[in-house]
Amino acid sequence: MRLTTRTNLAVRALMFCAVNDGRLVRSSDISVRCNASGNHVARVVQMLQANGFLVTLRGRAGGIRLAKPASGISIGEVFRLFETEIPFAECFDEERNTCPLASACRLRSYITRALEAFYHEMDMVTLEDLVRGNCGLEALLALQPPLVDVSGCEADLRYS
Repeated sequence: MRLTTRTNLAVRALMFCAVNDGRLVRSSDISVRCNASGNHVARVVQMLQANGFLVTLRGRAGGIRLAKPASGISIGEVFRLFETEIPFAECFDEERNTCPLASACRLRSYITRALEAFYHEMDMVTLEDLVRGNCGLEALLALQPPLVDVSGCEADLRYS
């Protein structure tokens, strides 16, 4: 399994906004810091805004910010938003499926269970889990150096 570029960029954009919480950020800042095309960022931001993850304010003093606290943003929900329109395998696409084995193949049910398990795990991860105490991420994404001492930042937490 591999995440699409849009999903990856959506999570990067959300992490950027979370690290810079309390301020409006610009999509151009996200593009630069996340090494992404401005057009791709604009499309991803629009989709995140349309689905209630981001608030966008137009105009010269405008920008982007999280629509809700980082603790209320499920990474599984973000993944579903960007990943479900692309079928995992040909047999998952009812309109374009040409696999001659589809009617007798059991692999689809196993893949479905595996995908459900993946999304279940990702549903338990919040945006806050990705950014809280992550000094390395803050150093990469913060628009300004932190105003507080970050010497107490947590080490990278690994899933065990």
